Amino acid sequence: MAETIDEAENEGNGMLVSEEMYISSGAEIGTQQKTAFMKPFVAKVRNDGLYLIDIAETDRRIRQAARLLAQYDPDHVLAVAVRQYARKPLSMLAEVTGIQAMPGRFLPGTLTNPDSENYREPDVILLTDPIGDHQTLKEAVTAGIPVIALCDTNNITKYVDLVIPVNNKGRKSLALTYWLLAREMLKARGDIESNEEFELQPEDMEAEL
Repeated sequence: MAETIDEAENEGNGMLVSEEMYISSGAEIGTQQKTAFMKPFVAKVRNDGLYLIDIAETDRRIRQAARLLAQYDPDHVLAVAVRQYARKPLSMLAEVTGIQAMPGRFLPGTLTNPDSENYREPDVILLTDPIGDHQTLKEAVTAGIPVIALCDTNNITKYVDLVIPVNNKGRKSLALTYWLLAREMLKARGDIESNEEFELQPEDMEAEL
């Protein structure tokens, strides 16, 4: 998977959306913790101690992830989110792209116990937060399934194959990130040819307060 990720380079100089749109959604707002794993994705630290994520890298990694996910059979892509604000955008991502989604509690054994009623054998996993979705990450590693994950500045990414550095806690940030993944996956698959053909707006994916 690593070779495929490295090959999935950003095309062109334009961003998927404006920098202002990323900022207004809070996509660059990290936490007051910074792991060594996430250090390369940190742009600076604010006076209040919050680390800010490099938006250019966020944009590039969303593009990479979308192109990579588009290569898989949608039925063999599993997206997971325990975090409440991620459940609606994750479900809408699945609805739009046809991938499988498990919003809410992840039952142990889903990826490792063939006798489980919820047993799945995906080819790739998309996580919202390696901390909140730790059970999924653990089972994916055990089963040898590649992992793409939204990662904030406090995340440990040792077992993540492709990191999308972004605020993975904020309602608007999660909506924008999954909206972009949905749009770019459809474009990469040839289901739509332009951004204008994608009728949803980021706010359509926002979870209710």
